[in-house]
Amino acid sequence: MEVILKQDVKGLGYKHDLVSVKNGYGRNFLIPQGIAALATESAKKMHAETLKQRAYKEEKLRTEATANAEKISQATLKVGAKAGENGKIFGSVTNIQLADALQKAGYTVERKNIEITGDGIKQLGNYTAKVRLFKEIVATVNFEVVAE
Repeated sequence: MEVILKQDVKGLGYKHDLVSVKNGYGRNFLIPQGIAALATESAKKMHAETLKQRAYKEEKLRTEATANAEKISQATLKVGAKAGENGKIFGSVTNIQLADALQKAGYTVERKNIEITGDGIKQLGNYTAKVRLFKEIVATVNFEVVAE
């Protein structure tokens, strides 16, 4: 069964992609949830026309994302966290705090597009995270967790 995705689905595809899925997954989950639409012949024609119109906009977004990826990769962010005397953080640093730090640095990134490497940040120190800026453009951001 072929469907046209209405939003990004992790492990399946991105918004406006034409993907092939198993019948039950498409009929029982994707279509009723509003995540995808059935790819009929007329829907495919409309989809092709939409893709032609969006090609220019996507290229512009791709160049912006590439430029931002280079800037983010060179920057080192500081994320504040409450910590004890031995450097152990009360709680942990999540992608929400990292998204706020990126926002303060002038980069608008959704928190769902930030993936912190490792099991979680529970100590002060230097860490890295992957930030997805566009479909296949991923930047590695270095950040330091400091005590507040």
